[in-house]
Amino acid sequence: MDIHRCRFVPYKPSAVNAVAFSHPKTKSAKQGSVARLAVGRANGDIEIWNPSSGTWHQELVIRGGKDRSIDGLVWVNEPDQDLGDGKIAVGKSRLFSIGYTSTVTEWDLEKGKPKRHASGQHGDIWCLAVQPPALSGASDDLHSNKLIAGTIDGELAMYSIEDDDLRFQRVVVRSPTKKAQMVSITFQSRKIAVVGCSDSTIRIYDVTKGHMLRHMTLGADLAGGSKDIIVWSVKCLPNGNIVSADSTGQVCIWDGKTYTQSQRLQSHKQDVLSLAISADGTTITSGGMDRRTVLYKQNTGTGNRWAKVWGRRYHDHDVKTMASFEHGRTSVVITGGPDANLMLVPLREMGRENHRTISNLPQQPPVSSAQKARFITSWWDREVHIWALRKPATEIFNVAGGEEVDINQNRKLLKTIVVKGDSNISSATINPEGTLLIVSTATDMKAFRLEHQDPVKPSDVKLSAIELPEKLKNAGASQVRLSPDGKWLCVIKEGSRVIMASLEEANDSENSSQLAIHLQRLPRLRRHIPRYIKNGGLRSYERNITHISFTADSKMVAVADIAGYIDTWVLRGPDENMQEKMEGDGANDAAPSSDNDSDSESDSSDDEEGQASSTNRRWIRNPSANLLPKLPSTPVVLSFSEDVPSGDASEGGVDAIKDYTLAAVTASWNVLTFHPLQGSLTPWSRRHPRKALPAAVQDLLDLAKGALWQGSRLWVYGISFLLMLDTAQDLPKPTSESDAVVVSHGAGTKRKRTGHTSGAGGKMTRENLAPHRIGKYVDGQWVNIDVDTASPHEDGSDSDDDMADAPEGDLAQLRNANGNVNGTGDQEAGTDRKSWWITYKYRPVLGIVSLNAATQPLEVALVERPVWDVEMPERYYAGEEWER
Repeated sequence: MDIHRCRFVPYKPSAVNAVAFSHPKTKSAKQGSVARLAVGRANGDIEIWNPSSGTWHQELVIRGGKDRSIDGLVWVNEPDQDLGDGKIAVGKSRLFSIGYTSTVTEWDLEKGKPKRHASGQHGDIWCLAVQPPALSGASDDLHSNKLIAGTIDGELAMYSIEDDDLRFQRVVVRSPTKKAQMVSITFQSRKIAVVGCSDSTIRIYDVTKGHMLRHMTLGADLAGGSKDIIVWSVKCLPNGNIVSADSTGQVCIWDGKTYTQSQRLQSHKQDVLSLAISADGTTITSGGMDRRTVLYKQNTGTGNRWAKVWGRRYHDHDVKTMASFEHGRTSVVITGGPDANLMLVPLREMGRENHRTISNLPQQPPVSSAQKARFITSWWDREVHIWALRKPATEIFNVAGGEEVDINQNRKLLKTIVVKGDSNISSATINPEGTLLIVSTATDMKAFRLEHQDPVKPSDVKLSAIELPEKLKNAGASQVRLSPDGKWLCVIKEGSRVIMASLEEANDSENSSQLAIHLQRLPRLRRHIPRYIKNGGLRSYERNITHISFTADSKMVAVADIAGYIDTWVLRGPDENMQEKMEGDGANDAAPSSDNDSDSESDSSDDEEGQASSTNRRWIRNPSANLLPKLPSTPVVLSFSEDVPSGDASEGGVDAIKDYTLAAVTASWNVLTFHPLQGSLTPWSRRHPRKALPAAVQDLLDLAKGALWQGSRLWVYGISFLLMLDTAQDLPKPTSESDAVVVSHGAGTKRKRTGHTSGAGGKMTRENLAPHRIGKYVDGQWVNIDVDTASPHEDGSDSDDDMADAPEGDLAQLRNANGNVNGTGDQEAGTDRKSWWITYKYRPVLGIVSLNAATQPLEVALVERPVWDVEMPERYYAGEEWER
């Protein structure tokens, strides 16, 4: 495989402005299963993450738009309901946001778009909080929660969210001077709100009566500082005490009964911007402009004084927002800021476990390719960039006469398209010839024709817009994908509706900007989901489709949703339609329509959107679609191999291809391959469950992002790795644990995880607060060494390469045992090709796309986005810091 290592794509990650967990402290396993993290970014995007089992999977991105920003997020959870017979219906979760305007927005997670807006007669909203739930036994009126918003004019506004609605109710508090802005807010109890202001005060309000109960002053700023102190964040401990963070770099503890200051902690050198509290109230975490994240613990002795116990710089910029999450073993604080990365910091195990950086690059790669034209298409915000890599890698490096080749001359930016409208791009796709580009947003869809012939400069490509039907144009889409032959467009509307569009040239030769487009809705299989699950928690959110894949011959399409269900359809011609009509109709009616506890997605008929094509070709449900099992967890990769069934498999002997091969990789690192026409797992997949995968694969913290096929080889990549699995060979069987070698952080190894963690990184081995032994692996055995004789180069850095075909996939064991670095293990060198291979050389990976035609060897463009290439705003430098 030839790799073009590309770092010229200027993808722009957006700053993290807000983070919020739906269930900061889960009370049951069912609450843990529906717990989600919402991340708000400066470009208006909202990301929904699943923290389940420490996978931290970005499940959904709701796109923002021009001049939009998410600056505050709040989840509202309804109380759980006991249905009897041991069934508990988890209360509905609703998500609200603000963006430094006078509007509060509720989001529809099922459709991936705004659900409703509400605004009142007040200024821009700077902070938002929800009333805590009422105690059991209270009247129904007290059970209704309200949203309280603090504004730039010093007002507190109340919004009602009763009856699944959102509406402005009244202004609770009006400031007579309008000099004090409401910067932060939290609730001490259901009636008492604590508000941090910009005039050096913290104010206590009774939101039911609109009265100010207490006025707490922080005093004057430090010498040379501003006149007023800004209280950037306020939180309340379970015992009622108040914690504040302000612009002097101080964290203050206030008595919740007398409203007097009990302690002041000077732990930051600049403004403290964010706070997080553990569920039991014994731990406080703060983040500030000095990039430091600081942990505080309460002493158990006399006075119960708080003390700083840990502090470290994890971010490259301000720590603007943070939130804590505790569920089972998981106990973490997640932080974010202008560097756009999310940082997972252990809460309960801080100082004993490593932190973990979650890259700012999206889970679904915003890159695509036109293989025959050698185009690379990338998109972000409202921009689409089209690049050309003119020469193959073999032609570049096989230059006669030893001439030096400037690799930078091989690439060329051909077109930059700025999409009209205010919405950010949700998806884009281009056909293999590079002549048709489809771009979708949440509100509309656009098509472009590209005319070119071996282009070398931007003027060689002629760009023109193509008119789309109103049904397709004005609805928008969350996902779009063109088939390999460019004749079909699969569109996902409202998160879960599948529309197939046939694309044909218009008969009117005078108007080349027209396409004859016919639409067909593809009904999904009915899934038996109990009603109490569908109507509670996140409702039908998990039915959002996240992946689309076509076969190489464009005769089958598969989609997968967050829940792990796979739906497949096959293309049939007129003759095949008549032959398989009864079979197809039977599949459509596989479940009784009277089943009230099942998903009603398949109730709509195929003809809702009209015929699929003028040639009477249409898509029908795969007769074996219901045989495909639900995946063990959310799919992160869905890809068909290049193999297509032969016309008569009996003539081909044992090597004949009888079915397609569909690969799915899940968030829990299950690698599954299916024969979709048969509705069964492949023999390779039956022999290789997750526990049969190499240890290096099972230990991966990062999730897969995409996959490519090279014959029987499946190339899977993530943010920090490139993995090859040969589905034509069996993987080596892992041996017993006594035979496995676990190497300390030396050169040539990845850091191994040991045992269960709290949801962030693995256990610390070098900087752990507890003493530990240092050893070295020499001649097949461990040798204890003194600290002063340890190699200075053993710094625990990640290796660039890790390839093995031996038990447990441990390259260090092979090197130390017999000096073999080729990863062939005990097998004879050169006799067998590898059954698996992995490298960590490329990072962070934005995406990998193929550049070769179907009959050529695999050639890919690997797009990286290094951190040092990303532009960031100016940040604060302390006295002892300097720019490297």
